[in-house]
Amino acid sequence: MVAMATEPPAAQPEEIDMPQTARELLDALPPLPGFRAEVIEGNLIVSPMGSPEHTFMAVNLHNVLLPLSLERGWLSAPGGLSVCIEGPRDALVPDYALLPPDCPRWGRGELLSSGLIMVAEVVSPSSAHIDREEKRRLYAVGRVPVYLLIDPLPETPAVTVHSDIAEGTYRSIATVPMGKPLRLPAPVDFELDTSVFMM
Repeated sequence: MVAMATEPPAAQPEEIDMPQTARELLDALPPLPGFRAEVIEGNLIVSPMGSPEHTFMAVNLHNVLLPLSLERGWLSAPGGLSVCIEGPRDALVPDYALLPPDCPRWGRGELLSSGLIMVAEVVSPSSAHIDREEKRRLYAVGRVPVYLLIDPLPETPAVTVHSDIAEGTYRSIATVPMGKPLRLPAPVDFELDTSVFMM
């Protein structure tokens, strides 16, 4: 009897867990230096970081609020922090965040929105609709008490503060032309000189 050589069974393709949602895809992404990756309304949005002036405005806000945050034992951060919106789990990266040191987290790398004190966004041409509309709604849904919008794009640049959340919406909105003082409501409770944003 002659022994026949048999081929080994063909290797089965390895089962790969593919991301099923934008949130899962965001969680699977490697770091993207120079880009901001966010999940907004279930869509993954990757955009380049803003201009130097965009960054300077966020840093100037940080510098102005730093004495207040040190006095109250808060943390003040211009850009780079990832925030998980409690509820829909959208992921946003505000241009500025003010928070207590014990702010709860979603996983290791994201702050939970309801634990923040204030966030701020600086509007750029590519983010105008997102910052003015979608993020305003998401920060309210996520129960961030104060949302500051720094908008240098209109003919008369403006700064707007949103506060007093009810049923997932900011009920109090105050806008001043950039350069005028603006009262940041509680829990911040601070008179902001918006001339720091004039470039």
